[in-house]
Amino acid sequence: MKKAFPAEFIYQLFALLIAFILVHAVYVTLIRPQADIFLQQQAEEMKDNPDYVQRRSFYVVVKDYEQETCFILMLWALAILVYKGHAVYLQQKLLERDLLGLPENMPVGIEDTRDLVSRLQSLPGLERESLLPRALLTAIERFAATHNVQDASTSARAVCDSEGERLESELSIIRYVAWAIPSVGFIGTVRGIGDALGQANRAVTGDITGVTESLGVAFNSTFIALVISIVLMFFVHQLQLMQERLVLDSERYTDQWVVRRLKL
Repeated sequence: MKKAFPAEFIYQLFALLIAFILVHAVYVTLIRPQADIFLQQQAEEMKDNPDYVQRRSFYVVVKDYEQETCFILMLWALAILVYKGHAVYLQQKLLERDLLGLPENMPVGIEDTRDLVSRLQSLPGLERESLLPRALLTAIERFAATHNVQDASTSARAVCDSEGERLESELSIIRYVAWAIPSVGFIGTVRGIGDALGQANRAVTGDITGVTESLGVAFNSTFIALVISIVLMFFVHQLQLMQERLVLDSERYTDQWVVRRLKL
């Protein structure tokens, strides 16, 4: 597990960089030019027709810097979710395999533990460090050392519980991003309202264009941030559900294939 941390950290850095490049490129080449064209057309329509009702455009809603930041954070969080989800999926595939190679209903005695330990230790490195092999190995080694079935069961459950806590703690960065996105939207709201108040003198003379544009920035940034946050939290809870199922299924697997078969 120690070797995986630098790789994951580097992956997160590159994911953030790529998300910034992709989103910023889309904004520079598409969103902001289209928003400027739409606003210019709207201004001409209002000038020619005082009764013209303004229409909303997706490009105008998402054109500001706060929305761009929210999309960058969303792509970064999704990339991390994909990385962690793939890791959990690979561990879940181990639950479909017979890692011990024992005949069905065959009891496991003290004399069998050495062979079972060697089978688990012969697994490839990434598989050997997964939750299920570690729980099985811990239960078998504890049984061999203490000759106590309850100790084997308790040690396996402790491994599963500690893994569950570790997986939960690793979601902290994603939860931070999910919290930061609405905060960035709120920053856009404060900025928009501040700009609108700064143009109050123009509104008194009858020119409310600047005020409405600034209020649009305020409301659009909050709207986009909340929508992104809702979508992101859905995927966060899906990943958390996968992790919880992995821990519970690994504990059940260990109990079914090892603990219940242990015989003195």
